[in-house]
Amino acid sequence: MTQGRKRYDRQFKVSAAKAVLSGEMTVKDLSEELGIKDSTPRRWACEYEEMGGDAFPGNGSPKINKDHEIAKPKKKVEGLERENEMLNDFRAFSSQGHARGAGSSKSIGARSAPSRRHAG
Repeated sequence: MTQGRKRYDRQFKVSAAKAVLSGEMTVKDLSEELGIKDSTPRRWACEYEEMGGDAFPGNGSPKINKDHEIAKPKKKVEGLERENEMLNDFRAFSSQGHARGAGSSKSIGARSAPSRRHAG
């Protein structure tokens, strides 16, 4: 007689994922305690970290959250746009002569020693 796969409900997976993500338990310890492969709680933790409350819909069958699939790339694009804006601001700032060494022989933050020349 073959034994079917054990299914865990959503709340169980969320609890396991939170335990792994908080450092309360290691993936190895949790998998040994449950008698499952260590890839399973690792996958649960990744899904929960990425999807939060939308993770583990249904009755144990993995389903993709279409809103999450769209939101994740949008978040990445927004981050890249902010990075691009900062780089453009830096380029404009440095082209105005604010870059290190431009317009002055002193380094930024360097203190100059008092002159030791004596009139004589």
